[in-house]
Amino acid sequence: MLQSPESKYTPSTTPNSYNPVKTATVPMDQATIGRSLVIKGDISGSESLFIDGRVEGTINFPGNRVTIGRNGTVAANITANEVVILGKVQGNVDCLDRVEIRNEGILAGDVVTHRISVEEGAILKGGVEVRDPEKKNQKAQAQAQAQPNPNQQNQNQHGQAKAATAGA
Repeated sequence: MLQSPESKYTPSTTPNSYNPVKTATVPMDQATIGRSLVIKGDISGSESLFIDGRVEGTINFPGNRVTIGRNGTVAANITANEVVILGKVQGNVDCLDRVEIRNEGILAGDVVTHRISVEEGAILKGGVEVRDPEKKNQKAQAQAQAQPNPNQQNQNQHGQAKAATAGA
């Protein structure tokens, strides 16, 4: 068979050009407790947590998401920004934002949150308190006002001392 004199290889327009390969976006940092792990005690952190094993104790991730996978079994009170339940949880859940119980998820405990979603087929046994987000902001402002400023305290004490000496 005859071949044409042209090369089958055609280099790119610039021989040393770099063509980046598109990759999937990198997910946020997330710690994972695998299927075979059993943890007894207190767990806290500043990244999201995925639990597919067994946890007994307390879970404290106030600014992040805690996800209990399909194989996850948790006997603990959970404090987080978001909680997603696909497995089994026995304990109270306190969320700053939302709680999601998916169709195979089971939660036996009280829930305090701003938003809650319970899919058809999910089981929720316990009390639910849905907080008003506006009240949360008002409460935070009231607490900030209630905490005295050290400079104001010194000025108030100095003013009280002047008043006491003036009245004497």
